[in-house]
Parts: sequence; structure tokens; C-alpha cells
Amino acid sequence: MTRAPDDGVRVAVRVRPGSRRDEVGGTWAGPRGPALRVAVRARAVEGAANAAVVAVLAAAFGVRRGDVELLSGARGRDKIVAVRGDQTRITARLAELLA
Repeated sequence: MTRAPDDGVRVAVRVRPGSRRDEVGGTWAGPRGPALRVAVRARAVEGAANAAVVAVLAAAFGVRRGDVELLSGARGRDKIVAVRGDQTRITARLAELLA
């Protein structure tokens, strides 16, 4: 997690497309450090999983979809997203989700 350029937070996520349900929570110990686990029902076809990741993260953080931006990793399971909004609230929620 790092501070995003416009008072948001950058979050590393590990995505599991094609899951039984949409779900956010838990930590995945990846090669670049810990990442937030995100499971989505959408398959990784034509950007459907990426759109689902944005939607499920927006709901999990209580922000609009437009406040969640995919910064890197569009073609892989490991992604970096920016979540814009109140940095204190977003950071606290991220800590809850990682636990």
C-alpha cells in the first residue's frame, strides 16, 4: 500500500477470476509482498474480470466505481489499483480487509 498521487491509496491485489462468488478479503503472500485477495465470478475474457474487480473493490471500500482505477496488471492476476477518497478511511478499511 502506498499513497496514490491524488490523495488515494494504491493497493496490490491478487485476483481469482471464475470464482463461485464475488469476495474481497484476506492476504496473499506474493513475490512483491502482501496483496489483498479479490475473487470475482467473471471470467478473464475481454476485460470482464477487470471490470468486476473494480466493481467489487468499490463496494468493499464504499466508494464509487469511478474512484477505483486499475493502474497495472490488466492482463494478469496481480494488479495495482488506486482507490481515491479519504485516505484515513480507505487505509482503515484496507487493514480490515487484509485481516
